[in-house]
Amino acid sequence: MATRLHEEPDPQAGQSLPGWVYHDADFFEAEKTAFLRAAPQVVCHASEIANAGDWRKLDYLDESIIVMRGDDGAVRAFHNICRHRGSRLVDENGGCARLLTCPYHGWSYGRDGALKGVPSRDDYEGLDQGKLGLKPVDVEEWQGFFFVTLGKGAPSVAEMMAPYAHEIAPYRFKELKPIGRLTLRPRRLNWKTIADNYSDGLHIPVGHPGLTRLFGKSYAIEAGAHVDKMEGDLRDTPSANRSERAYQHLLPDTPHLPQSHRRKWLYFKLFPNVAFDIYPDQVDFMQFLPVSATKTVIREISYALPDDRREMRAARYLNWRINRQVNAEDTVLIERVQAGMESDAYEPGPLGTSEVCLRSFASKLRKYLPQAVFARPPAP
Repeated sequence: MATRLHEEPDPQAGQSLPGWVYHDADFFEAEKTAFLRAAPQVVCHASEIANAGDWRKLDYLDESIIVMRGDDGAVRAFHNICRHRGSRLVDENGGCARLLTCPYHGWSYGRDGALKGVPSRDDYEGLDQGKLGLKPVDVEEWQGFFFVTLGKGAPSVAEMMAPYAHEIAPYRFKELKPIGRLTLRPRRLNWKTIADNYSDGLHIPVGHPGLTRLFGKSYAIEAGAHVDKMEGDLRDTPSANRSERAYQHLLPDTPHLPQSHRRKWLYFKLFPNVAFDIYPDQVDFMQFLPVSATKTVIREISYALPDDRREMRAARYLNWRINRQVNAEDTVLIERVQAGMESDAYEPGPLGTSEVCLRSFASKLRKYLPQAVFARPPAP
C-alpha cells in the first residue's frame, strides 16, 4: 500500500485521538464552532435544479437550507425559515415551486427569496417587505455541484480541490445526471468514526475481502492540506466472487478518461465530512452529517454521464452490489470502534507511519481544538 503525506509535521503525529472526543457533547459543540459550521456541504448537482423553481434541501447542524434556481437562472441558497414566526417552509428533500409558501400563516416567497405575499397585510403597520426576504446562505458552484456554508473561515471547494483539478477534469462532472435516489442513513456513531474509516487504508485487506480481490496491493492513500485521496486499480485477474468478476469483465471502455483511469477507483474526502467516490462508470457522493456527539446521518446519491450501453448499465448495477457489501462491512467495523471509544478503558493508540490520513486528521483536530490532547475531557 503506497502512502504520501503533504502537511506540516505534528509532534504528536504518532498518536491517535482520545476516545472521549468521539462521544463528548461539549467537544461536539466546540467542533461546530471551530470548523463544522464553516465546512462546505454539498447539496445537489446543477442537473437536479435545471429549471426555474427547482429546489433541493439540506439539513445540517440543526439548520435547514434550500438551494433554488431563480427565474433569472441564478442559483441561490436560503435558510428554510419563514421571516414571520420561524416556521420551516418545506419538509421534503426537493421539488419545484413558483412560490415558497409558509404552511403556518401563508407568507410566501419568490424564487429569489423575496417576500411576495403577506396575508392580512394591513395588520402590520410599517411593514417593509423588502427587508423580510429569506435569509441568504453562502453558496458555491464547483464542477456542477452546489455547496453551502453556514460560517466563514474555510477554503472554498475549488481551493481544496485545486491540486486535483487536472485529474478531475476528464470525468466531466458538469455533465453528470443523478442515477439514484437520495438516501439518508441515521447511525449511532460520532461523525469522526465514519470519517476516520473512510480514509483508513490499513483496514482494507483485513475488513474488505472484496476490495482486496479487486485491487490486490495497488490501494494507495495520500493526505493533503484539505483533502485525502485514496485509489485502487482493478486487477485483470478474475475475482472468485461472481459480482466482482462480472464487473471486471463487463465494465466498458470509457474513452473520455485517460488510460490510467479507465479501471481505477478513486476517492476524495474533503475535510471534514464530504466525500466523492469516483469510478469509471459513475460518481457517488457521501456526507457524514453530524447530529449529536453520538449520532450521524450518512447522506448519499449517485451520478453518472448519460450512457445507454447495456454493459454500462450492468456495470453500474454490479458497482452498487459490490459497494453495498463494502458498506455493510464498514458498518460493523465502525460500530465496534464507536463502542470502544466510549469505554473508559480506551487510551489513545499509536498511529503507524503509513497511516498518513489518520495522522493528518488527528493533527487538524488538535490544531482546531487543542483540548483534544487531553486524556480525559476537561471541566466544562
